[in-house]
Amino acid sequence: MRTTRTYLDYNATAPVHDAVRDAVAGALAMAGNPSSTHREGREARRIVEAAREAVARLVRGAPEDVVFTSGGTEANNLAIASALATGAARRVIVSAVEHPSVLEAARGSGAPVDVVPVDAEGTVDLDALARLLAGDDTPALVCLMHANNETGAIQPVVDAARVARAHGAMVHVDAVQTVGRLPVELAALGADSLALSSHKIGGPAGSGALVLRSGVALAPMIRGGGQERGRRSGTENLPGIAGFAAASEIALSHIGDTARIGALRDRLEQCARSASPDLRVWSAGVERLVNTTCFSVPGTKAETLVIALDLAGVAVSSGSACSSGKVAASHVLAAMGVPRDDAAGAVRASLGWGSTSDDVDRFADAWTRIMAARSRKRDIAA
Repeated sequence: MRTTRTYLDYNATAPVHDAVRDAVAGALAMAGNPSSTHREGREARRIVEAAREAVARLVRGAPEDVVFTSGGTEANNLAIASALATGAARRVIVSAVEHPSVLEAARGSGAPVDVVPVDAEGTVDLDALARLLAGDDTPALVCLMHANNETGAIQPVVDAARVARAHGAMVHVDAVQTVGRLPVELAALGADSLALSSHKIGGPAGSGALVLRSGVALAPMIRGGGQERGRRSGTENLPGIAGFAAASEIALSHIGDTARIGALRDRLEQCARSASPDLRVWSAGVERLVNTTCFSVPGTKAETLVIALDLAGVAVSSGSACSSGKVAASHVLAAMGVPRDDAAGAVRASLGWGSTSDDVDRFADAWTRIMAARSRKRDIAA
């Protein structure tokens, strides 16, 4: 019986580092509340503030501008809600390929929402963004992800921020998929805020952060205890924050591992194409995250391929993993103009810190057998 599993779904959740487990266990063993003034409380507070410094280093921000959240989804929601609540923005502009936590937060905000199209490679249309900003002088918040979670396409955030600034707009960047994979610097991107998530970089789920540009006001969505300098009430998730800090430090130290991971991703694509010459890799014509590939084979269904690979011991996904386990049509590929039948067969493989050459070999073996079985069925049907 097969016991070895190959995990290729890092964009959904990265495996937790051993050092992160130790940090979480240490925090769980503590009795103090970070808001208490006794020794135990002060020690808990020390862990929170040290973590704030670690997360700030991850994006070269200021520790006092790090607001801990329950994850990237809350961070995205908080950025949008706050910009509207403070009056810094009265409308929201989003790209067509944003994460659902951005798209749905914008659409549910009650403010006017404009959607910027992308080209066939999934890159935002900067001219269209400029036209939207020039055509309406209502203060705007522009939301643009740093890299797409499905295709890995890296967006021209710096250029988009320059356009936004020229029209007095604020900029929020979902950097959930890029921290630990690309050098990320808040100021260099031109962002007013960045959303981060712990479990994408080998930390625990349930912890994330919104990192602000110094001087940006933040209106809280959660009130009641005054934690996080009044910006996000509720007793801090000490174990999650401690684990997030440990994962942040590891991510910074492993940023040079991208060449190795990129070589594995490229070989995985080559192996997949060898077994299915009609395979199409989406966003292959632009700069992508080196760990991510999203591909389709004409005439296949994503759910069938994902299940077949899973049974063969290989974990991949279809599109975003944030839809309660549902396999649904990708709004990202639809925005890119990918035909519905091709989009319905899109599979995403994403690698990370624990990925090895053996993982690629096991994927290649499973994929080759699945494609061979598909070919035999076609021949019989013919």
